[in-house]
Amino acid sequence: MTNKHGDFIWYELLTSDSDAAQEFFASIFGWTFQDSGQQDTDYHIIGATEGEIGGLIPLTDDMKSGGARPVWLGYIGVDDVDATAAAIVNAGGTIHMPAWDIPNVGRLAMAADPQGAPFYVMRGASDEESHAFAYDRPRPGHCAWNELATSDRPGAMRFYGDLFGWKKDGEMDMGPMGPYEFLRRADVEGMFAGVMTKTKEMPVSLWSYYFRVADIDEAVGRTQAGGGQIIVDPIEIPGGEFSVNAVDPQGAMFAFIGPRK
Repeated sequence: MTNKHGDFIWYELLTSDSDAAQEFFASIFGWTFQDSGQQDTDYHIIGATEGEIGGLIPLTDDMKSGGARPVWLGYIGVDDVDATAAAIVNAGGTIHMPAWDIPNVGRLAMAADPQGAPFYVMRGASDEESHAFAYDRPRPGHCAWNELATSDRPGAMRFYGDLFGWKKDGEMDMGPMGPYEFLRRADVEGMFAGVMTKTKEMPVSLWSYYFRVADIDEAVGRTQAGGGQIIVDPIEIPGGEFSVNAVDPQGAMFAFIGPRK
């Protein structure tokens, strides 16, 4: 793995309708979907304009019976999956799926922070650098921003900072909601994520992932035409672009960023 410890390296959609989800997201982001070729697993690789950015997997009956619902999950690259999993537990987090190996893919574990927000940690087998999160420049269809809404913002900042070396890089006042804190990786310039206190309407702490579109209003129209729901209308963000929060027809929350043309 050539990415640094603490980089977001992959994004994954768990969905109740794989075919419908593929059609929906392809219409918005122009993504392609290719069967992974993994035996006994219905897993599709999501391709964007400049490479692979994630995967799509249907929820099984066992997952549903265990309480799983459609959701986007992020993968954070780490130097040592087992050591990181132990550190997560020691810091008050939870391991939902203990570390396991996928041949030719890597070693990974599914976890949740102390407030319950789920994520994966992974040590990839490939030496190819991941651009699933476009940290270097805008890449259409790639993730442009990672955002955590949490019930304990100071606690979350400590948890992720200790685990991955993330550092605060300024904040934005959000009035009664408190500050929106920006994050950067310890030895890399540029912000990649934000942490905010979740609203009372948000049922759980959760990560959201913002994917880049070429035209924010066109993406809104395609979301609605495909049966999705806009939760937060386009709002201007620092830099002059706009962001939107939405829910897909199967109930998975997602978001996108782009200019208004």
